[in-house]
Amino acid sequence: QVQLVESGGGLVQAGDSLRLSCAASGRTFSTNGMGWFRQAPGKEREFVSAIKWGTGYTYYADSVKGRFTISRDNAKNTVYLQMNSLKPEDTAVYYCAAVRSLGVPPRFPNQYDYWGQGTQVTVSS
Repeated sequence: QVQLVESGGGLVQAGDSLRLSCAASGRTFSTNGMGWFRQAPGKEREFVSAIKWGTGYTYYADSVKGRFTISRDNAKNTVYLQMNSLKPEDTAVYYCAAVRSLGVPPRFPNQYDYWGQGTQVTVSS
């Protein structure tokens, strides 16, 4: 099993920045990559970004490209999501997830194996 704990959410104004963290513990060696997802009220959970533990390969949803940066610290088993130039439409609960399958971490939530509890990000206009 792998346990994931997110932190760093909060209430900010449009244009501000936040950095989310996701600390992984347990059988982290069994995972290949990590993803960040978000879910706004009344909406489906959507892909934000993903990263591979080994190569550090990253990719992003078009809606956050150029504003968000995903990174990882393998020694700390921690993944980060630096969010800049936040917009009200970024308001959501942000979740990190871990995937065991090899290859590029997927953008579909049902393909991930482990999930954190989520952290709320609220951006006021």
